[in-house]
Amino acid sequence: MTIWEAVAVVIAGVFAGGINTVVGSGTLVTFPVLLAVGYPPVVANVSNSLGLVPGSLSGAWGYREELKGQRSRIVRLLPASILGGVVGAILLVTLPDKAFTAIVPVLIVIALVLVVIQPWLNRKLSHRRGTGDGGVLLWLGVFAAGIYGGYFGAAQGVLVMGIMGVLVNEHLQRMNALKNVLTAFVNLVAGVLFIFIADVAWPVVLLLAVGSVIGGQIGAKVGRKLSPAVLRGVIVVVGVAAIVQLLTK
Repeated sequence: MTIWEAVAVVIAGVFAGGINTVVGSGTLVTFPVLLAVGYPPVVANVSNSLGLVPGSLSGAWGYREELKGQRSRIVRLLPASILGGVVGAILLVTLPDKAFTAIVPVLIVIALVLVVIQPWLNRKLSHRRGTGDGGVLLWLGVFAAGIYGGYFGAAQGVLVMGIMGVLVNEHLQRMNALKNVLTAFVNLVAGVLFIFIADVAWPVVLLLAVGSVIGGQIGAKVGRKLSPAVLRGVIVVVGVAAIVQLLTK
């Protein structure tokens, strides 16, 4: 990387850390940047997942007030996220690179659709919440979202929020705090596995880690004041750019 490419990666990490904390689609910012600076898709995805772990933990810490009283939920759902992350990471490194290149554009389209409809989804969830703690259906849903997150991760947080919103009777901000914890551990367990079983671009990991930690704190403190429409617009633009890059390689 040149110095300017390194700066671009750090800035992308800042945006991703903030977006992951507030919306949950930061990979749609960082992944296209890593492709643009010349990294192969699988290496970019692996390094991105590992590099965004500190930012996810930073965002979860920033939402610690909303986590109060949710220890039992965390204890119950965290194993589902961890197991899902392991399965997704193993799928990423065992399936051929061509499968990833073919599958990810479809996943990005799904992620972009989720990002675009999230305001509508949130409005629906604010009027229709589950009657309890979700039971087995919630556990299985979080596990499935973990598999998705371990494999690619874009809009993983939106998936988790949608699942919890339908099945759990809780305030959206408290669900968002729980989402930050669950997705942070998916990224963490996948990242640890990638250290041992995949090719990692360590300069990228370091640069993204620095940027995403800063972004996670910004997202936790001022993210609610930012225009959601602007954030979603940026995400859609860079997501489409990622699809174009993947399809033209």
